[in-house]
Amino acid sequence: MSKNHRGSGIRSLPAHGRGTCAICGKTDIKVLWEKEINGQTVNVCKFCNAKLKNEARVAARKAKPAEEAAPAAEEPAAAAE
Repeated sequence: MSKNHRGSGIRSLPAHGRGTCAICGKTDIKVLWEKEINGQTVNVCKFCNAKLKNEARVAARKAKPAEEAAPAAEEPAAAAE
């Protein structure tokens, strides 16, 4: 099976989608993912994109137990009234 169209989406981009990552600073790496950092939209590499996603996932997981604990503390007070 041929692979004639592999990468055809980035052939039209300048330097075929390669550049310098705004986070890690690696040069000549594919920077195809746009992320908003400090109010600016920057292009990042796939490794930094994965790192940002994992950090957001961990932060959401830590925030979830705190949200669950707060309503649980209010329930006994409401039952006492």
